[in-house]
Amino acid sequence: MKRKIFHKDGKIKYQDLHKHETKLRVLLKFSLVLLIFVGYFIFIAQKYGIEQGFLVAALSWSFFVLCTPIADAGFLIDFPLRLITGIRMFLSEIIVWGLAISLNFYAFFYNPEIYSRTKILILFEHILNNPFPFWSIILISAVGTFFSIRFGDELLDKVKHKERVLHQKHKHNYNLIVMIFIFVFAIILYDFLLKQLGINLPI
Repeated sequence: MKRKIFHKDGKIKYQDLHKHETKLRVLLKFSLVLLIFVGYFIFIAQKYGIEQGFLVAALSWSFFVLCTPIADAGFLIDFPLRLITGIRMFLSEIIVWGLAISLNFYAFFYNPEIYSRTKILILFEHILNNPFPFWSIILISAVGTFFSIRFGDELLDKVKHKERVLHQKHKHNYNLIVMIFIFVFAIILYDFLLKQLGINLPI
């Protein structure tokens, strides 16, 4: 008899989070990311106050959503939604990206000075101010993120790692995306550092 992994309404059984090796990995990953984000927010809030600190932390979160090929930042929203509602994390990640883009639309046009608060946000503004070629990092990150979040959904669908057929089939493609990301990000970082030193790179 096939073992059921989900409730009838599609939600994950909470007791399975520590019983199944795949779900335990997801739970530990979520706990670590949440701990890092909360710690970062506390640090930023002490430096800039609650209101400014929240926006700085939220924009920093959006940087990792939009400019890295892993779904760890969006995972802060995707995983709880999957637990509570049963909605696939692949679908909720679309909402996460919409939220991250909307947040930056507001900040970029109505509160641009906020990007000067941290080095990460200064780099982020540098990317946003140079659509060509630096928005390519966002496209690469989008492909990598949605690969990554599908792997995350599969982790919650399965009981053992050996059952992860999707991951086994596409892990080499994902690794290639990560390699391309590292190469492009290195170029962006190089250009950014040169501009910080007052040197213009003809790109």
